[in-house]
Amino acid sequence: MFPRMRVGADAALFDMQRMRMVEVQLRARGIADERVLAAMQRVPRHEFALEPYRNQAYEDHPLPIGEGQTISQPYIVASMLEALALRPSHRVLEVGTGSGYVTALLAELSAEVISMERHASLADAARQLLAEMGYQNVRVIAGDGSRGFPEAAPFDAITVAAAAPELPRELVAQLAEGGRMIIPVGREDTQQLQLIEKTGGEVQVRLREMCRFVPLVSGSGPSSQ
Repeated sequence: MFPRMRVGADAALFDMQRMRMVEVQLRARGIADERVLAAMQRVPRHEFALEPYRNQAYEDHPLPIGEGQTISQPYIVASMLEALALRPSHRVLEVGTGSGYVTALLAELSAEVISMERHASLADAARQLLAEMGYQNVRVIAGDGSRGFPEAAPFDAITVAAAAPELPRELVAQLAEGGRMIIPVGREDTQQLQLIEKTGGEVQVRLREMCRFVPLVSGSGPSSQ
């Protein structure tokens, strides 16, 4: 799927910056999944940034998006996507829609994305932007993603954009056989990405990069979509 990109006066400059991001920040640092690299080349990160930060959209650091939330740095996003080993047929649950940037990348890489965001204002903005960009395989739901979305489970992949103090068993239970989940685990000052794989009903945990995410907060249940 190739969604419509909005064109602006700085489109050519942003295109060059995005290409450099992919080659220098991602490929040169070990991201090897060509589908992930191609998706990150296609999706315009600057469209998901607030106006004061658009000129920083292709730098390798988080960007504020309001409500105390951020767009994660491109390298961490790419690493998490690569770890999920997504296929075009996969159904994905995203916990923490935020700006919708990672949601768009997931939509590029899979068949269906259910994305949950506890801040209704962020959910509404992301839902509108993703629709404007032409993504039709995404549902954005305002609600408590820490509990997942059991009515649509199981999922082939789950990605969590907030740090849990320990592995959330409710999310693990919603993984399909052979499914993968990537999630930051730990306290505010010490977090590490964990890759969870479910094989033969057993759960395997692999420790990955150290990281820094906002905390996973439990809130209200699903309210809109």
